[in-house]
Amino acid sequence: MSAGRSSRRDWGWHPLKPIWAERLVAESGAGRGDLVVDLGAGTGAITRPLLDAGARVIALELHRGRAAQLRAIDDDRLTVVEADVRQLLLPRRPFKVVASPPYSAASAILRRLLSRGTRLTSAHLVVQRAFARRVLDGNLTGLREARRYSAEIALPLPRSAFSPPPKVDSVVLRLRRGS
Repeated sequence: MSAGRSSRRDWGWHPLKPIWAERLVAESGAGRGDLVVDLGAGTGAITRPLLDAGARVIALELHRGRAAQLRAIDDDRLTVVEADVRQLLLPRRPFKVVASPPYSAASAILRRLLSRGTRLTSAHLVVQRAFARRVLDGNLTGLREARRYSAEIALPLPRSAFSPPPKVDSVVLRLRRGS
């Protein structure tokens, strides 16, 4: 790397390897007829298995080049939105989230997903293990809607599940709306 340029490890892009993305999608139960949002979709590591499962996907990606790669996926069930995940406009009909969003935005994303009037039915989010523990300990104050959801760690992810591996431990945080 030349001076002044950083690697993708430095700016925090750690896409899941295909086998782990497929496992995440299988764990989520997302499939035919589901509307699924992939936050921080990158080049489609999770988006592609979601489409393979038959889901309709809204892929959010801020990086222009990665969004262009997503748009090149030839599938009419895919909508690519070039935007910051923290500015997400939630679907007005029931939806799921299966995503590996930027760790730095996890708190803001969770607050948005669990905001008043949300139609979120479930979420499978790849997050830092420490963040998931805070969620499980109830340390997300001010979220009235959060009471309507159960939260658990669905799957630990080894650092080798990513390319390049992050410097922190990761898990899949599962949220499910109660009846």
